Amino acid sequence: MDVRRYLLVALWPAGMAAITAATVVAARRASRPAPAAGADDHAHQSRRSAPDEPGKLNGPAAQPAGDDPATDHHGLVPARTDPMEASEWLPDLIRLGAVSAAGGVAAYAVMSLIGPPIVNHGLAIDEPLHRWINDNQVRPWAAVLDRLNKVGNTWTTWGAAGAAAACLGVTWPRQKWLPPTALGSAIVVDHYATLALRHRFNRLGPPSSPLGTYPAGGPDRVVLFYGLIAHMLWREFSGSERGKIWAIGSVTALAFHQAYCREYLSKHWFTDILSGLLYGGVLLAPFIAAVRLIAGPVRAQIGRAGSATPGR
Repeated sequence: MDVRRYLLVALWPAGMAAITAATVVAARRASRPAPAAGADDHAHQSRRSAPDEPGKLNGPAAQPAGDDPATDHHGLVPARTDPMEASEWLPDLIRLGAVSAAGGVAAYAVMSLIGPPIVNHGLAIDEPLHRWINDNQVRPWAAVLDRLNKVGNTWTTWGAAGAAAACLGVTWPRQKWLPPTALGSAIVVDHYATLALRHRFNRLGPPSSPLGTYPAGGPDRVVLFYGLIAHMLWREFSGSERGKIWAIGSVTALAFHQAYCREYLSKHWFTDILSGLLYGGVLLAPFIAAVRLIAGPVRAQIGRAGSATPGR
C-alpha cells in the first residue's frame, strides 16, 4: 500500500522530468548549426534577393523585410498595420472575430460529437480510478497540490491573460491591439462555448467535487490561455525553432501538471480531464491561425529559410 502511494506521488516529478528531458533534447537538435552554404547557394541567394533589394542578402544580418512595404503585399513578412488607421485594422479585427467565433463553434461540435460515449460509458474507467487514487492519497502531498492546482482556476488564467495582454500590447512594435483583442476573444469564446457544453451534457463530477463536469475547465484553460500567450511571446520575441520547442514544452508541462492535480485531488473524472486537454487544443488552434493570418508568418523563419511561405 505504501509503495503504491509513493509511486503515485512520484508520477508528478517523473512526468515533469520526462517532458523537460524531451524538450531539452529537441531544443538541442533544433539549435545545431546548419551546414555551410556553398558557392551555388550563395549565388542563388544573391539572385533571389537582387530584384527587390540589390546588394542585400536574405540572412539574419539583412534589413527586416517588414520595413519594406512592397514585400508585405507578397506575404513575405508579417502583415503589420498602422493602429492609427481604422481602415487598416478594422478588417483584421473582423477577421479575428470571424475566426474566433468559427473556432468556438468547431470546438463545440467536436466535443458534442465525442461527449455521448464519454458521458455514457466513461464511468467504467473513472470510478475505479477515482477509488484507487482516494485509497492511496498522501494527505501532505494533496495539500501541496491543492495550492499548485490554482494555476488553472478561472480567475488565475483570466488574470494571466489580462497581464499578458497589457505587456504584449506595449511591447509589440505594431498592431498593439492584436494581443489584447486575441486574448479577450479567447476568454469570451471559451466561457460561452464551455457553458453551452455544460448545459447540454450536465454531467456531474466525482462525489467529492460534483461541480466538476465535462469537459474539465482547468486543463482546457491552461492549454488555451497559456498556449496562446506562449505562442505570441515566441512569435514576437524569438521566432526560432528552438524557441518554439521551449514554448511547446512549457505549455505541455503546465498541462500535465494541471491534469495531474485535478485527478489526484478528485476535482474531475479522468475522462473529463482528458477531454479538457483536447478541448483546449481545439480552441487554441484557430486563435493561433488568426494571429498568423493577421500578423503574417514569423520573421525569424523568413530570415533563415531559403524561401518564404505566403502569410495571406
